[in-house]
Amino acid sequence: MASKLLLVIGAVVAFVLFSIVNGYWTNIGKARKTGLPYIVVPCSPYNAYWQLSHKIWVFFIKLSPKPMWEGWLFVLLPDWGYNTGQEHFQRLGDNFLVVSAGAITLMTQSPAAIHEIASRREHFPKATEQYSILEMFGRNILTTEGSVWRFHRKATSASFNEKNAAHTFSEAIHQAQGMVAKWNETAHSDSPTITTIEKDTMTLALNIIGYVGFGLRLTWPGEAVPENTDPRMLKYGNQAPPPGHSMTFASSVELVLHHIIMLLITPKPLLRFLSLFMESARAAFEANDNYVRYMHEFLDDKIAVAKESAERGQRSGDGGMDLMGQLVRGRYDNEADKAKTVDKKKKTMMATTTTTTTNGSAAPTKTETTLTDDEIIGNAFIMMVAGHETTANSLHFALLELANNPVSQRALQADIDRLLGRDSDPTTWDYEANINGMLASMLGASINETLRLMPPVVNIPKWVTPTADQPLALQETGQTHVLPAGLDIILSAITVQRHPKYWPVMDTNAGEDLDHFAPERWFQKEGEKGVEKEGEKIVGADTEDYGGFSGPDTSAQLFRPVRGSYVPFSDGPRSCLGRRIALVEMLATLAVLFQRYSIELAVDEWADDTAVAAMDAAARRALYKKAQARSRATLRSATTILTLKLHGAASVPVRLVPRGQERFVHCVDV
Repeated sequence: MASKLLLVIGAVVAFVLFSIVNGYWTNIGKARKTGLPYIVVPCSPYNAYWQLSHKIWVFFIKLSPKPMWEGWLFVLLPDWGYNTGQEHFQRLGDNFLVVSAGAITLMTQSPAAIHEIASRREHFPKATEQYSILEMFGRNILTTEGSVWRFHRKATSASFNEKNAAHTFSEAIHQAQGMVAKWNETAHSDSPTITTIEKDTMTLALNIIGYVGFGLRLTWPGEAVPENTDPRMLKYGNQAPPPGHSMTFASSVELVLHHIIMLLITPKPLLRFLSLFMESARAAFEANDNYVRYMHEFLDDKIAVAKESAERGQRSGDGGMDLMGQLVRGRYDNEADKAKTVDKKKKTMMATTTTTTTNGSAAPTKTETTLTDDEIIGNAFIMMVAGHETTANSLHFALLELANNPVSQRALQADIDRLLGRDSDPTTWDYEANINGMLASMLGASINETLRLMPPVVNIPKWVTPTADQPLALQETGQTHVLPAGLDIILSAITVQRHPKYWPVMDTNAGEDLDHFAPERWFQKEGEKGVEKEGEKIVGADTEDYGGFSGPDTSAQLFRPVRGSYVPFSDGPRSCLGRRIALVEMLATLAVLFQRYSIELAVDEWADDTAVAAMDAAARRALYKKAQARSRATLRSATTILTLKLHGAASVPVRLVPRGQERFVHCVDV
């Protein structure tokens, strides 16, 4: 018996070893045929088991001599591009392959390759299997491809237009004023240092997406609910939990996002069990339970409105910035047309026959061309994540970088004064009259530079369609490489956006300069090269119009990046649907805040207010330099969990100071 068991074990081991050796042999052969440089690694960087346990293995790997791992271990570390920049691309080239027994991955920071891969959607589809975990509430625009994605894209794009961008502009102004009021209370308290900046930008973004996504008017603490609020929406406000809920809608969203990884990887029955004795599991389970019930209640309310309109043979409205309502209307508004058609046929029949009929109310039905309830909720969840966390993090980084760079902050304030007026009422600002000027000013440049340095998604996953090999022409070398079917692809947004070949350099040390926040570089029009030529087309590109905003991501008055070298919202047909909305939110918020205030780094760690007041300008500059060093080190510690952000206890405290009363930013020139 024992010998048979040993024989079985030996056979299994032999099979595993053969599979590994054969996998390496096959994949190295495929890599060589492409003509691209490659490195060989123990496993794919995106192997789930490696990602969960890599810290343990890295510890043991680094016990061996450095020459044995320094050439390949970097690519197995999370956010390696953010942490090492150009170092490894300079050694291996802008395109190189990572080969393991189970997979081959192309790493690219070539703008031409990025643009072509993103444009040829059918040949290089999105690696949706890496996002399938986000179908926890239903299939959605992020987790689908092919004809299913096309339908989701067209169904969700209706609300993303210039009219609704103007609505968002007004709401962002209102919410930014609420955030400033909260910070003002802190500034006038016994502890004037603001330690909640990340939490507050999250609240601001949630309040805005609540309006964009659900037609809600969420408020800041102490702020009254607007009188014109739809009574059906009052229970979803953030004043107090309604019956049947243990937390407000806003709190449920905040906690779901906080515990998102646990919710994504833990089966619900197991999470329920763990919640009996683990506080974090209990909080995650409770937040998820509240959020799911809120979403179904939202859906029921939106359906009720759509049904009422359909039964009257009417359309249920023009949509506005209510994304979930728009999706529901897309499902039920066809009933208005159906009711009219039925009524018309009935009248025709009555005119030609004496038979009487009873025309019952047309009940809304789902057809194969409409989203299911779960798909509506799934898309609403993705819009909540994409439109909430990404914008909040980018705004958080922008505020910190402006505090780190007083010269840029002063230039931004000068542009606000010029464009909007230092004493104007923000509620009177006009979207159509002001938005283009704001995009072309230091406001737009500061946002662009933040997104260049710290894009929400540092790596964009694609893959070669498994049905056929695909050619990829590299303009930089003039060569065409054939990529094998099924090859994984990573578009390295974080490194191509710091590539010295494609970006204006403000300092002689190009590599170091491009790692620094310098919005002024966006005004360097000299030396623009590689801008997409008029009429230039990519063979095989997907040119179908899927709706939504289709303009450029940056102002034509600023530096024009080489196509594919600036992709914070991705590129091609799968680029971010809400990018215009996100830009409008951040522009309006920065304008409201810096119109009458400055943001300074807090220096409490080194000096109290009395000591600062006694300092001369030179001493203040030296003190601020310490705060800048600490802040920049903290920003470099950002990591990716869904999106790039600061995690755990990492934070940068700041002060809100009325303009003219600054302690530091008026005298610091570095």
